[in-house]
Amino acid sequence: MATSICRTLKYLQPTICLNIKLPQPVFVPIRTKKRYFIPPAVNVKQKSQSEQETKARAAGVVVRQQYIERAINISCTAGIFDPYIPPEGDARLSTLSKEGLKQRTEQLRQSAASQLAFRKIKDHDNEFSTKEFPALAQQIFIDAHAALTQFNKEKLHSLVTERCYPEMVRGNRYKTLRWRFIESLEPPRVVHARCPDMISKGNLYGQVTLRVHSRQTLAIYDRFGRLMLGDEDEPRDVLEYLVLERHLVNPYGRWRLHGKIVPAWAPPKDPIIKTVIIPGPTLKPEEAFEDLHYQVPKPKAVQWYK
Repeated sequence: MATSICRTLKYLQPTICLNIKLPQPVFVPIRTKKRYFIPPAVNVKQKSQSEQETKARAAGVVVRQQYIERAINISCTAGIFDPYIPPEGDARLSTLSKEGLKQRTEQLRQSAASQLAFRKIKDHDNEFSTKEFPALAQQIFIDAHAALTQFNKEKLHSLVTERCYPEMVRGNRYKTLRWRFIESLEPPRVVHARCPDMISKGNLYGQVTLRVHSRQTLAIYDRFGRLMLGDEDEPRDVLEYLVLERHLVNPYGRWRLHGKIVPAWAPPKDPIIKTVIIPGPTLKPEEAFEDLHYQVPKPKAVQWYK
């Protein structure tokens, strides 16, 4: 009985499958997102920029206009206006000599514009005084360099302007700085002042040039701890012309270090000694460096200048 039922189902299976009718597939069109930009085809001549902009406007794509502008910072100026020209042989010539008297006379002639600048500065800063300002400016100079050696960015930003900051920190990465202010050889004094305006006529900035003759020590070490420049135990006499600036219109403005004036007759800087890698022999996979008894050749004395 069981065998006959199985045979019956076996013969009926193809007949049942043929009699079943499957539904036909129906295609429903669905609108997708409209493409405003179609990539160009391959091996097609490229269109000019004006033609591409015209095609983009026709497709409804708004092309943003590019403005070639440079960002400015109104908290400080971009440079030093009418920089002070230090007399040649400063700190070497005596005022009693003939050349020293000529330089002193020329300074008195150039001080007329500085007196007008002092009046404008005093109109906005009542506490400004040419007698007390040199001590304040020298302290700002010392604190700024102390913050530079400690890599204190927050304090350094409060002591130098945005124009002076990149000039001080450029190239100091992976280096160790040792700087120390020992003493002043001559009292610092104001030698130059200008009061320029920027953007508008009433937007005034005060720039004061300070002459500082002091004794300092400087030593720069590379990332390997080797001395590159200077010596911590060898003090040197340094004559510098510092420029300090303040935004006079800003009631919360303060005097900050803006830059230095390097005269044309200044002596050249000392060369910097850099550490270089001497390439060794090329080893095979089965060789060891100790087995070759390789002697490192002595490098030639090469000096790089800053």
